[in-house]
Amino acid sequence: MDKVLFLFLRRMRTPLLVLVAAYSIAIGGLVLVPGLDDQGQPWRMSFFHAFYFVTYTAPTIGFGEIPYAFSEAQRMWASVSIYLLVIAWLYAIGRVLGLLGDPAFKLAVSRQALNRSIRRMHDPFFIVCGYGDTGSLLVAALLRRRKRVVVIDIKQDRINDLLLSDTDTHVPGLCADASDSASLKTAGLGHPACQGVVALTDDDNANLTIAITVKLLNPRLPVLCRAATRDTERNMESFGTDQVINPFATFGDRLALALHSPVHHLLHQWLSSVPGSDLPMPIYPPAGRWVLCGFGRFGKAVQAGLSQEGVETVIVEADPEGTDCHGCVHGRGTEADTLQEAGITNAVGIVAGTDHDANNLSILVTARQLQPEVFTVGRQNRDQHSDLFRAARTDLTMRHSEVIAEAILAHLTSTLLPQFLQQARAQDEAWANEVVSRISAVTGERVPAVWSVALEPDTAPALLERLATAPITLDDLLRDPRQRDQQIPCIALLVQRDDGGKRLLTPPGDTSLKPGDQLLLAGQGRSVARIHRVLRDSHALDYLLTGQDRPQGWICRGLVGALRPGPRHTETDRGDTT
Repeated sequence: MDKVLFLFLRRMRTPLLVLVAAYSIAIGGLVLVPGLDDQGQPWRMSFFHAFYFVTYTAPTIGFGEIPYAFSEAQRMWASVSIYLLVIAWLYAIGRVLGLLGDPAFKLAVSRQALNRSIRRMHDPFFIVCGYGDTGSLLVAALLRRRKRVVVIDIKQDRINDLLLSDTDTHVPGLCADASDSASLKTAGLGHPACQGVVALTDDDNANLTIAITVKLLNPRLPVLCRAATRDTERNMESFGTDQVINPFATFGDRLALALHSPVHHLLHQWLSSVPGSDLPMPIYPPAGRWVLCGFGRFGKAVQAGLSQEGVETVIVEADPEGTDCHGCVHGRGTEADTLQEAGITNAVGIVAGTDHDANNLSILVTARQLQPEVFTVGRQNRDQHSDLFRAARTDLTMRHSEVIAEAILAHLTSTLLPQFLQQARAQDEAWANEVVSRISAVTGERVPAVWSVALEPDTAPALLERLATAPITLDDLLRDPRQRDQQIPCIALLVQRDDGGKRLLTPPGDTSLKPGDQLLLAGQGRSVARIHRVLRDSHALDYLLTGQDRPQGWICRGLVGALRPGPRHTETDRGDTT
């Protein structure tokens, strides 16, 4: 039985019995109590008349006495019935209101609504477990890239925030423990359109349980997890978790990339940020001595990234023994004396990496007073402190939610994007500068949309049909379907061949397309629909290749043929010999 109906019947069993008993007593009394008809003869109400009278009397509507005026005995019994029925209805309504506020009933209703929403979903979707700072940012980014999402969170206020969010697409949300297998099944773990699961809860054990559950119940699905510790990360990787995001290690790697090549770091940011947002500006971390305040998980990851680029670091730590820090300056870094002991006046950069935002802001302000030209990097632990870090004018801010969301978005957007970013690091700065210039030329000042296209029968039937008879190049595909002499605002970043897995970075426009190719594209969001139309619509593709807008359907072709002027005939052609 449906859970909502089951809970309703179980909780309303007594009120329903009370209502049935009250109606039975009232109807039975009206049938038994005698009355007089219009002729003064004894008369008794039928069950139908009694039921009809009680029906409009119980809710205090009161049409009158039917079919004849009541006797004194009938009026006395009607008065008793009214009080009896009103009390029974008040009791039942009170139980209904109590049932509506019951957490178990609310959960059953929400799960039933979620089941209906998921059953109606035909487009691919992802399950996001956890709707905190990171989860909300990732959901917004996925919606901007036209991806469907189902959200699970254990806190009802976060689900309420999801329901109140201003989104064009409905996002089903379930208030439940995401580590429970039943919750994942309810959210669509076994649905054929489910494309993956993302575990972003604040609890590493919960994320680990989610990953294990997904791999056991639906091994085909990719699962991406957030991990705060290296032990959890290794545990997740041991049973085949597709991607484990450690925000500290990711940021340390990004900082090292910015030191090595700012333009490569900028390219990585542009392709991983939320589409439609403002393009991030380039940063230029200086090479030299850096002061690192805090040697916890974040500090160790940042030091590893700086050491990778040969940067000398001086560590300031309040608990050297607890963090296993040898040879570091003892202190929090919020005091001027501690920073001077660490050599801030001769340092080119400082990293405020403690787990307390107020201390990090104090470190940055004090360091800038002692060394105005120092490059500042601040760790922001809570998103509500964004205004404070902007007011502090930090050169680079590490936000957990943004780092994790961007890393996951890069993997969920397309399997080709991580491959492109990895190969891009091996290219020189001239190549990266050219790619950045081409992206900015088509997207302006907004982060580009990034998506992949597979030249396969189910995704590109029109293109494959035409490829069987004539060659098609990238330039042909990227023409504007409305004005074929112009290109749509989009560029090709990567082409992966089906034969041998050959990859072409930033292929030229005259590259011939082949069946089975996978394309990684970047550009304005409106370009996505236009390219998909060309891949599926043979008429639109024919117009791009030939420039001729041929009529479709036998009716349109017949009308065009009838209106087209035929050849002119002479008198001799008609057989006139005069």
